[in-house]
Amino acid sequence: MSVCCPSGCPACCRYSGKHHHFRICKQSITMPRSSVSPNSKPNCSPVWLFCFLLVFLAVHTHAKDVLTVPQKVSVSPNYYAQQLSISWLGGAATTFDLMILRTELNETVFYETLPVTLNQVTGWHQWNWTSVEPLECTSLSIKIRSRQGQSASEWSSTEIFQGNDLPSNDKFQMYPQDRVVPVGANTTFCCIVEEGKLFGTMRYGNKVMNVTRLSRRSYASTAFNQRPSVQTGTNVFCKNVPQLELTGAVVFVGYPPLPTDFVCETRDLTSAVCQWNEGRDTHLYGRRKTLYSVNKRNCPVYNPRQKQKECSVAQWESNWTLVAVNPLGQYSITDSAEIRHRVRPVAPDHLNFLVQAWNATVMWQWKHNSYSSLALVCQVELTSQEHQTTHNFSGEGLRSVFISGLYPDEDYSFKVRCGAQQNFWKWGDWSKSLLFKTKIDVPDAPDVWKYINRDNTGQIVWKPLTHRESHGQITGYEVTLWSPEENIQHTETVPANTFTLPVNLTLITTFSNDNKVIATVIAKNAAGVSQPASVVMPLRLTDVDLAVSRAVYMDGGFPLSWQSHANATCGYVVEWHDALCTQDCPVEWIKVAAGNTNVSVESANFQPGMRYNISLYSCSSELLHRWQGYIQELVPSSSVPQLSISQQDSNVILSWGEIPLVNRRGYLLGYNIYISNGSQLTLLANLSDLRTRKYTVKGLSEDSYKFTVKAYTSAGEDTGTTVSITLKPYTDWLILEILASLGITALFLVIVTFICYKKRKWVKTAFYPDIPEPKLPGDWSRTQGPMDVKPSPHSMVHIVEKSDWDSSKEALVVIPEEDEEEYEQGIGDGPVDTYEQASLRYYNQVVDERPIRPRFPDSSASSLDSARTDVTYTGIQTSGSSLVFQLDPQGSSEGHQPLADLSVSCGGGGGGYRPQMQSRAPSDGLGLAPTMPFQEPQVASTGGYKPQRSWQLDSPVEAEESAGLAPSLGSPTSVASTQFLLPDGGSEEHEEEKRLMSSSATTWFTNLMSSTKP
Repeated sequence: MSVCCPSGCPACCRYSGKHHHFRICKQSITMPRSSVSPNSKPNCSPVWLFCFLLVFLAVHTHAKDVLTVPQKVSVSPNYYAQQLSISWLGGAATTFDLMILRTELNETVFYETLPVTLNQVTGWHQWNWTSVEPLECTSLSIKIRSRQGQSASEWSSTEIFQGNDLPSNDKFQMYPQDRVVPVGANTTFCCIVEEGKLFGTMRYGNKVMNVTRLSRRSYASTAFNQRPSVQTGTNVFCKNVPQLELTGAVVFVGYPPLPTDFVCETRDLTSAVCQWNEGRDTHLYGRRKTLYSVNKRNCPVYNPRQKQKECSVAQWESNWTLVAVNPLGQYSITDSAEIRHRVRPVAPDHLNFLVQAWNATVMWQWKHNSYSSLALVCQVELTSQEHQTTHNFSGEGLRSVFISGLYPDEDYSFKVRCGAQQNFWKWGDWSKSLLFKTKIDVPDAPDVWKYINRDNTGQIVWKPLTHRESHGQITGYEVTLWSPEENIQHTETVPANTFTLPVNLTLITTFSNDNKVIATVIAKNAAGVSQPASVVMPLRLTDVDLAVSRAVYMDGGFPLSWQSHANATCGYVVEWHDALCTQDCPVEWIKVAAGNTNVSVESANFQPGMRYNISLYSCSSELLHRWQGYIQELVPSSSVPQLSISQQDSNVILSWGEIPLVNRRGYLLGYNIYISNGSQLTLLANLSDLRTRKYTVKGLSEDSYKFTVKAYTSAGEDTGTTVSITLKPYTDWLILEILASLGITALFLVIVTFICYKKRKWVKTAFYPDIPEPKLPGDWSRTQGPMDVKPSPHSMVHIVEKSDWDSSKEALVVIPEEDEEEYEQGIGDGPVDTYEQASLRYYNQVVDERPIRPRFPDSSASSLDSARTDVTYTGIQTSGSSLVFQLDPQGSSEGHQPLADLSVSCGGGGGGYRPQMQSRAPSDGLGLAPTMPFQEPQVASTGGYKPQRSWQLDSPVEAEESAGLAPSLGSPTSVASTQFLLPDGGSEEHEEEKRLMSSSATTWFTNLMSSTKP
């Protein structure tokens, strides 16, 4: 900016704001006159005034814009606190820009605008800066400038704070050293590598740390949230390469002090003893440990590891202050009290005693005479056989006490402590313990009982006296048996280690007529004898049938209760022993006072799985009640004995014996029967009745089986006994069936024999009839005219003449029954057999060889070829078989034409009816002329008469199975009779005929049973 005077002015001035140069006119400036002439020249006075004001304003404005540059910057370090104190002269400015850089790398560490006030005393500006890294790590450059709003002065000259990483200091270094920091703090460590070496690694304890490079040789790393260190601190070390040299530092991480429970008390009514608890562990030791002071008096700590601290002050003061200090801080706590309210006596000393059998006097002394006027309360603690008792006493200046309730011949130890009776504060310290032993005395009366066996023997038993009951060493016992009625007594001496005396009640009854004796027992020691203890023993046992109840074990014993008994005026005795014992049992007992009707039976000898018998007696030895019980039931120790198995038809019978009591180990609840299916057992039955020791498995098939029987208690099953069996066929039953069949058969034969005997005439007539001589009038083969046959009383033969017949077939043909019935209807009323009717028509010709079956199974017929003659038989019995008439091609008769050999075939043997024929000459042809007469019929095989017979199969199916051989019509009969015609006994075919006769058994048996003939 430049300002020039107006050109009309005698002088001019120039101002240059940039170079601060001024040039002012040297002419004097005069004020204008008060009046001005119009003709005069212009006056310069107002212009000069304006110029002056303008220059003044410009100078003033420039003075305000120009700030003072800070001068004389200085730095003062605090290495432990890692703090730089920076001071400078900054004029009147109150705001400054502060910049701190790492010198070597020119990296900005800190740059802020700070309000800093002027110290009116020194005239300096001062500000403290705390570094994150230790100040020794690297060199720092500091610059400062003044600031006013947006305006700032020039930077001050750079002040350099020298670090330990200068080339002149070429050692291997690490910082900070032996720093103490609080738990949870963050601490930065730096490592300065030796000149000419390279940085390796930095570790905090065993952990590798990440590093930041600060300068050419300096590296830094920060440990965050540090945990308490050990007593020797935490090691931080640095390695370089290639030599892998080490350097390091130690950091101690801990807590500031925090003592608690600060209190002061007096022991001698003059001085004070202050105590407190260290509280939280500071983890700082050695020269970094916590220091204490009470009312500004240093308190030395002799045992740093002891939590409870103590400090003595020679004179009591009403108010007390404890101050605790360590490198991380300090803590103070106060207490106040009157001296009489804080009395805690010291321990008594010089203890002594004076003892008797049942009491003792204990004495002691005090260390401070001031206790003589102090009202005290004292405790005496007695210990005997690990049992402690405490006795309290009080008095002024108390120094001795009398203790009663002791036991004779007993070892005791005692100790004493006291406290102020008024304004009681705390118990004083215990004295040392002192031992003494009481004197002996006569023993207590022993606890006596008896046990009587079934054989009237028994024993007197008594419990050993305990140490507190014997009152000294027992030297022996005296047992006396006394009969009160006869005043007879017998005494025996028993050694000290014997507690039973056997007695024979049977022997006692030989010299005493009493029903009871009284046994008395006394114990002896060096001081005398005990009071006698007695028990009543009945000489004659009377069996009392009492129900046995079950006792349930709970809460360590068997709780028992019973009804009050009138005879138990002196109390009860509960006795128990092992149920397995039967002779001189080791019995235990407990006595119950009269009026009590319940007790819990407890014993250290109780064992699981063992049954105990418990009995209740009156004091006069009268049995009142019985129980049995287990403290714990177990599974049986053995399986069921004597398991056997037997077969009974298709059933299997299992039987077994009873498990002995010693092996039951609980109440048996029953038996389980299983069948084995491979590796699994299937329950067949559960038998809850213990008296049932047999079980039947029914309906088994022939196979191999395994059965297992297990007894069980409430605790579970035993291991089980297994038995196997393989079922055999039912031989006995088969024999019975055979015998029954034989019996039935014999009975049947007897009945048949009886019937046959009663019907013997009929049997003879049926099987052995008189065979009439056959009479054949005329020659049947000569003519073909009709044969006039009149029906007999029992049979009817119809003769029908027919002119048409087939000469190509030479056989007898069965005429269908329908035609016969039509013919019979035309005959009219004639005598007819009442049994049944059958009509056959016989033709004297050769017929078809095909089998012809009659309509009625019971009809039989035979005929001869006689000139187309129809013959009807009625009332003839048949077997229902078919007829086949075959032509004998070889049959011939000399001098005549060949005739057909007509036969009734039965099976394969020709045993049927054959018409009687005359022998004939052989024929050249197989056929017969229709008009050729027949010769006398003969049988080709024998040439004689063959009666008609038929013993063939009765069913058509059987006929078909007989190779096409047709059976005969039925039993052979004569024309005038319905009886059988039996064959000739001399024939060769008789044997075959007899065989065939058996096939008709059903037919004749039916006739036999239905016949009414005698």
